[in-house]
Amino acid sequence: MANFKTCALRNEEMKNQQVTEDLKAFERRLTEYVSCLGPQTGKWRLILVISSLATAAGAWGLVTDNQQYPSLLQYLFHHKLFTVSCCNLFILFMLGIHRRVMAPQIILARTRIVLEDYNMSCDDKGRLILRPRPT
Repeated sequence: MANFKTCALRNEEMKNQQVTEDLKAFERRLTEYVSCLGPQTGKWRLILVISSLATAAGAWGLVTDNQQYPSLLQYLFHHKLFTVSCCNLFILFMLGIHRRVMAPQIILARTRIVLEDYNMSCDDKGRLILRPRPT
């Protein structure tokens, strides 16, 4: 009978050890993935900021212009910076720049939703947070 109890305890220890190793591997992979998205996200944020600033500068030139133009097309033709940067911004949003800028936050939010079932969460870098057991 004592032999059976020691075998059961060893199996339980091995299961706990395997779960711990799996959690560590998951955490390492999540942090690696989030950190790899950082440079790409930074690049897309820079592109979005530059495009937004160019659109704002073009809009300022458009607003402060006191000349009269007979049609909208001529108005846009004389304000090429605004026209080009506005089209560029539109194309960037159509291609999904907003998802590329927010990719790490989207992944972490979805991961947190899944981890709630296991009474866990993760921080902004992808490290796991173990919550206390509910009483």
